[in-house]
Amino acid sequence: MAKKKRVTSQQVAERAGVSRTTVSLILNRVPGPNFTEETRQRVFKAAEELGYVPHEAARSLASGKTRNIGLIICQPRDQFLSDAFIPNVIYGINELATEHGFNMLIDWVEDVAQPGTYEKLTLARKIDGIILALPRSDDEEITKLIDDGFPVVLLGNTLDTPGYAVGSDDYEAACKATEHLINLGHKRIGCITNGAPAYLVASERLRGYCEVLEAKGIIVDEQLISYGAFTPESGYQAMQSLLTLNDRPTAVFVASDAVAFGAMTAIHEHGLRIPQDVAVVGIDDIAMARYATPPLTTIRLSAPEQGRQAMAMLVALMEGNKPPESKRLIKTELIIRQSCGAKS
Repeated sequence: MAKKKRVTSQQVAERAGVSRTTVSLILNRVPGPNFTEETRQRVFKAAEELGYVPHEAARSLASGKTRNIGLIICQPRDQFLSDAFIPNVIYGINELATEHGFNMLIDWVEDVAQPGTYEKLTLARKIDGIILALPRSDDEEITKLIDDGFPVVLLGNTLDTPGYAVGSDDYEAACKATEHLINLGHKRIGCITNGAPAYLVASERLRGYCEVLEAKGIIVDEQLISYGAFTPESGYQAMQSLLTLNDRPTAVFVASDAVAFGAMTAIHEHGLRIPQDVAVVGIDDIAMARYATPPLTTIRLSAPEQGRQAMAMLVALMEGNKPPESKRLIKTELIIRQSCGAKS
């Protein structure tokens, strides 16, 4: 069977009685040229009758848009490989990006960005908009990028930052986890953060833990706070430190499931039982949480939905539309399994 030849813009131009340039400008809806409505309708009708579909590359050239969006992950690459939360976010972003005809490019900024870092990335990668995942509170380059008017959406708990953002309510999630352990009768509750305090998600989760303890009349003991770094190994090391205390915790809130897996290994290696000797609650509800030993009680953050919401907000910005809200928080949910000792 002979392959059907692709209809060209020249054929559309000939049928409509206009130039190829006119066809390109009208079909790609390039702002500026002042064509009559009659001319526009002739071009649209000719294209429809011939079954003409503009080539994506030609569409990009005509519109000045690349149809590329950049996902910049503000996290060291080695930590990204162990953190299952961001891959789930990527799934949600890519799902909606594909639906809207965008390509997703991924890059990393592994520390506080140097001057001009984001501007260079936008030019080098030829992207129309950016999603910044896990932004740091001390990264001033983010504010500069937003002030320049480039379409940017921050992904993380970023209520106090300028611009547009999507994230989970990390403070609320930590409050739920800590309150759950207190309600189970624990007062000696440790905390292992998911990252350094410079990361907004880490500082908000630590704040939730501390404020719930204070509200319940429990003194915040700095010895019971240990800092993780998004990886199981960091959780393992942090838990080792907590278990060497003379008055060790009877429960631990770990601000990331991936970090919690390392903490649980350390507890097992010390000959202690979960939850009889040390109860554990995490945050994220990644797929592996239900298969931990024992299955991990955690706070569900709906990572794919965060990715979809961030992409939807970015699409609106790139199309020149103002999203209905500048900050969008995804609600969290306590998922009770065997690691905390409560009945599910």
